[in-house]
Amino acid sequence: MIELSAAEARRVRHAAQLLGGSDLSPTEVVTRAVALQGQDLPAVLRAIAVRSRPGTTLEDVRAAFDRGELVRSWPMRGTLFATTPAGLAALRHHTAERTHRGAARRRAELGLDDAVIDRARGELLAALQDRPRTRAEALALWEAAGIPTAEGRGYHLLFHLAVGGLMHWGPFAGTEQLLTLTQAAEHAESDDLSPVLRGYILARGPVTPDDAAWWLKLPKTAVRRAAARIEDLVEVSASGTPAWTIGEPTAPEPSGVTLVPGFDEWILGYADRSLVATPAVLRALVPGGNGVFRPAVLVDGVVVATWRLPAARSASAPRVPVVEIVEDVRADVRAAIDDALRDWPHG
Repeated sequence: MIELSAAEARRVRHAAQLLGGSDLSPTEVVTRAVALQGQDLPAVLRAIAVRSRPGTTLEDVRAAFDRGELVRSWPMRGTLFATTPAGLAALRHHTAERTHRGAARRRAELGLDDAVIDRARGELLAALQDRPRTRAEALALWEAAGIPTAEGRGYHLLFHLAVGGLMHWGPFAGTEQLLTLTQAAEHAESDDLSPVLRGYILARGPVTPDDAAWWLKLPKTAVRRAAARIEDLVEVSASGTPAWTIGEPTAPEPSGVTLVPGFDEWILGYADRSLVATPAVLRALVPGGNGVFRPAVLVDGVVVATWRLPAARSASAPRVPVVEIVEDVRADVRAAIDDALRDWPHG
């Protein structure tokens, strides 16, 4: 078995995550990764851009959504992800039933029985057959039909119907994504989980079986069966923990300073985040445990700080990033962090 130290494992993972950039288009980046965390829309646009070929802009990423090459939905874990139409179909095939089962109690608490859901589906289907709709338009048409949307009902209806394959978030209207119908017959479904698992490992390895089962929200037995069908899967030891990579890993040189946006897969792609962040840093990344993950500063793959762009005072005023250092860093590293923040190209 190949033994990787903690530093080597982080460097292999940094390369797998394409955090040094790539020669790929935004669509190719997402296709390779199967899906990327998309709870925060501006953040996932940046996450895709930083992994794409040099010069890729947020407008380039939005254009891929406008062309229908990329979509955003709830393919698993009740969490929004950016993916492709094919990726969404594959993930839903394996996870939708479990996701619906897991949300049954919440539906009951909200009073969303089958009759209400069927009415909501019919109203939205008719509207989307006419044209894509904003979230506000979807909620308004339900209210007009006598379907209450307050206290989380509207959000849960959108979530439930998207998981069921009715629609997804697609093209943009300004900075807002529109709900558009999902074409169910576009992509063949397969019971073979291994292509999905392979993409997850390829874009994040080394990963543990527990990481993969957590990310997919599927039983470990199903994940291990799928892993056994991946011909180029390699078992390694990452800082003493059994893990998987695709192909035999070669640890690159130190990765230097890297900035990642909030909710990035560098943090959220794994059940166990101890390889890249101390408990103190994890607390700083999610202050108060509120579920909102801040952008992070990595030094050779280790999270040492959080950063943010303050609100713009005017349309013409530059926004100077603000950094909050959590771990001790040398003066030359701090200077490199300041340089990276100054040169951040993605708004």
